[in-house]
Amino acid sequence: MEATKVGIREFRAGLAEYIASNTPVAVTRHGQTVGYFIPTLGQAQAEIAALKQASQTLDRLLEVRDVDVDAVVADFKAVRRKTSVPVKRSKTTAP
Repeated sequence: MEATKVGIREFRAGLAEYIASNTPVAVTRHGQTVGYFIPTLGQAQAEIAALKQASQTLDRLLEVRDVDVDAVVADFKAVRRKTSVPVKRSKTTAP
């Protein structure tokens, strides 16, 4: 796979686009290659696959134990409301 050549300023300006790409980039300064950027999309895909697997495992455990997810969420919200600290609003005067 051939790397795209870009100047260092262009690389910095478009970094987000280069990260989202799957094409290697040769970074140049004054026409000389100073480094290569090789995006690693494979890691993100592996992490997503691991999260999906964990989600499926959790779903099976909840089903086996006959857990009512809606009841758990309601309990969590109730406890959270009891323990939350009220926000103090400061008095401001209009000029």
